[in-house]
Amino acid sequence: MSNLTNIARPYAKAAFEYARDNNALSGWQQMLAFAAEVAKDQQMAAFLLSNSTADTQASLFNQVCADQLDQPAQNLIRMMAENQRLLALPEVFVQFTELKDEHEREINVDVIAATELSAAQQEKLAAALSKRLARNVKLNCSVDPNVVGGMLMKAGDMVIDGSIRGKLDRLITTLQS
Repeated sequence: MSNLTNIARPYAKAAFEYARDNNALSGWQQMLAFAAEVAKDQQMAAFLLSNSTADTQASLFNQVCADQLDQPAQNLIRMMAENQRLLALPEVFVQFTELKDEHEREINVDVIAATELSAAQQEKLAAALSKRLARNVKLNCSVDPNVVGGMLMKAGDMVIDGSIRGKLDRLITTLQS
């Protein structure tokens, strides 16, 4: 676990709890996504690494994001600036999203297939995964011809490799043993 993950955790948790208690999870996710993109900007990152004061950093950051952040989100930015943590905003967004998905019993599943999956195939796959994982499933489908056939699915730490490439790799490993 990286240091940035540890730094971001209390901010993500506090933002999540506030958003959950105020029925504003989607709005907060959008605000944090925007703030995370601003923090990733090269010019903003250079400014945040400069010797400017926390008040100056918070003020400029909130000016840039003024139309996108409500007052409680601006307060979070100010607190993070006081603790010199604004560069952790992208990780705060990631952790907030994970907490939101856990709360809403949702999981993102990356599906890599050799060919494009039809809408019917995606629907059937999502239903089967929802049943197996006991969660609402959001599929992120992509195509990779190197898969050869079948598909590779990743959901958090779980990997289901039903690809021809994976089967060939396992067969080669077995034959070499």
